Amino acid sequence: MRLQFLDSPMNTSPPTAVPLSEARLPSWLIALGLSLVASLALLLPFFWLGSASGHDFEFHVASWLDVAYQWKQGILVPHWTAWTNYGFGEPRFIFYPPLSWILGAALSLILPISWVPAAFIFLTQTLAGMSAFFLGRRLAGETPAYLSAVFYAANPYVLLVSYIRSDFAEQLACAILPILLLAALRVAGLLPEAKPKRSTIIFFSVLFAAVWLSNAPAGVIASYSVALLFTWAALTRRSWRVALRAIGGLLLGFGLAGFYLLPAAYEQRWVNIGQALSSGLLPAQNFLFTRTADVEHTWFNWISSFCALVLILLAALAAVASGRLARRRDRASASHSLWGGLLLLGSLATLMMFRLTAPFWDLLPKMRFVQFPWRWMSIIAVVSCCFLAAAIERRRGWLWLVLILIASFPLGYFLVENTWWDPDEMSTQLAAITSGTGYEGVDEYDPLGDDHMELPKHAPLARIFEDEKEDLRAGPPKAKIQIETWQTENHGISVECRAPARVALRLLNYPAWRVTVNGKTVTPEKPDDLDQMLVPIEAGKSEIEVRYVRPKDQTAGIAVSIFSLLIAAGLLAPRKSPQA
Repeated sequence: MRLQFLDSPMNTSPPTAVPLSEARLPSWLIALGLSLVASLALLLPFFWLGSASGHDFEFHVASWLDVAYQWKQGILVPHWTAWTNYGFGEPRFIFYPPLSWILGAALSLILPISWVPAAFIFLTQTLAGMSAFFLGRRLAGETPAYLSAVFYAANPYVLLVSYIRSDFAEQLACAILPILLLAALRVAGLLPEAKPKRSTIIFFSVLFAAVWLSNAPAGVIASYSVALLFTWAALTRRSWRVALRAIGGLLLGFGLAGFYLLPAAYEQRWVNIGQALSSGLLPAQNFLFTRTADVEHTWFNWISSFCALVLILLAALAAVASGRLARRRDRASASHSLWGGLLLLGSLATLMMFRLTAPFWDLLPKMRFVQFPWRWMSIIAVVSCCFLAAAIERRRGWLWLVLILIASFPLGYFLVENTWWDPDEMSTQLAAITSGTGYEGVDEYDPLGDDHMELPKHAPLARIFEDEKEDLRAGPPKAKIQIETWQTENHGISVECRAPARVALRLLNYPAWRVTVNGKTVTPEKPDDLDQMLVPIEAGKSEIEVRYVRPKDQTAGIAVSIFSLLIAAGLLAPRKSPQA
C-alpha cells in the first residue's frame, strides 16, 4: 500500500502513516461536485437570457405562486387554487402531484422571484446526477459512475425539458428514476449481492411513490417499466419469490401515495378530465416524426424526435461497446439477466415512441394519459446511463466523454435558439396575483358544466346575479354586500337585500364546497352557460359562508397512506431473536 507520511517534530512519536485512500475525498462528494458543475452548465443561458418560458412554464409557476400565497393564509395543504380562472379557481391541487409545487413554492418564499426557475432546475438536476451516480457505481464502479452522473444531469431529454418544455414536475420525477431503477433491480434480485432484505422493498416503495407524487405521466411510465423488469426477472430467474416481492413493493408504493392517488382517481368524475386528451394532446399526434396540420406542433415533434434519436443511438452504441451482452463462461447468469433486462427495457421504450405501437396506447390502462410517446425518452436516458457506465469501464472509455460533448453542445445550442426567453416572466406572473387579475385555467381541471374560457376576467367577489330570463325592468334588487372573509378555502359574505335574490360569487361550484346561509346548508345554483356559484337568499339580512370540506375520498386516501406507513415501519422494525 502506498503511504503518505506527515511531518512531525523531532521530540514526538514516529510519523503516522496515512493511506492515500483515506485522504481522498469520498466518491459521493466528488459526484456531487460534478453534478453541480453539470447543472450550472445547463443553466448558463439563464444567466444572460432570463427564464426559458417553455410550453408548461406558466402552469407550473402559477401553481408555485398560488401555493405560496395560500401558505401565507395558513393553508398548509392546498386543494383549490386561488388565482386560476381569473380568481374563480379550480381543484388543480387534487389532481396535480404535490412534490413539484411544494418545492417551487418553498423556493419562491426564500429566493428572489426571478431566480426560482433556475434554482428549481439546479436542485433537480443535481439530484439527477447523484441518482445516476449511485446507479452507475453499483453497475460498473466509481470512475464510470462519475461520467454517467454528468451525462444524466444534462442528457438530451433534460435539455428538451429545460429549454423547450419547462415541465418542472416531470424533471423532478426523472431525477428520481435512476435510483428507482437501482432499487427495482435489487428487489428483482438481478444484482449479484446478498438476498434482498425487507428494507430493500421499503426503499423501492418510497421511491416509487415519490415518482408518482412528482408527475403522473412519469408515474405511469415508471409503473410499466418496473413491472416489465420484475416480470423479466421472475421468468429468467424462475423465482416466484421475485414476483411476490415485486407485487408487495408496488402495492406498498401505491399505498404510500394513496393520499394523492385515491382522490385524484375518484374526483375525475367532477371535472372535465377528458380534455387532457383533446386535439394536440393525443398520443397519435405525438409519435416520433409525426406531421400534423399545426405547423408549430409539427416543428416541436421534429425537435423532440431528433432528441430521441440522439438518445437511442447513444444507448445502442453504448450497449454494443459495453460488452455486457456477450456470452462468456466467466459471467454469472444473474449478470446476463441484468443486462438483458435493461436492453429489453430500452428496446420497448424505443418502440413505444413509434406509431406501430398505437394499439398498445389504447389498450394499456392509463397509457393514453401519458399523452406524448416521446416521454419514454426518460427511460431511454436511464438505460443509456447504465450501458454508458459499462462502456466507460472498458479500455479507452474516456472517448465516450468526447462523443457526449460533441453531441451535447450543438444540441443544447439548437434548443436554446428555438425557445422563448423572457427575463421578466416571473415578475409578470407575480404581478397577476398582486394586481388581483389571476391566470387562465386549465381545461381538464375545469368543473363539469363550466366553460372557463367564458369566465369574466374582472368579476367582483360577490354581486346580485342578473338573469337575462328574469323580468328585471325595475332593475336588480337593491342590496348591500360586505365581504367579511375571502380566503381560498373560506369565504364569508354578509348581504342585506329587500327581496329574494341570488348572489353570484367569484367561485366555481364543486362538491367539496359546503354552503350555508344563516347557518342552514343550501344547494348553490349556476347560470346556464357557466358553473359559477349562485347562492339563493331570502329577503333581509343573510350571512353566507362557503367552506372547503374534505370529501370522504380524501379522508380514505389519507387513511391508506397512514396504513401503508405503519406497514413500512413494521417491516423495518428489528425482529427479536429467539431466546435460547
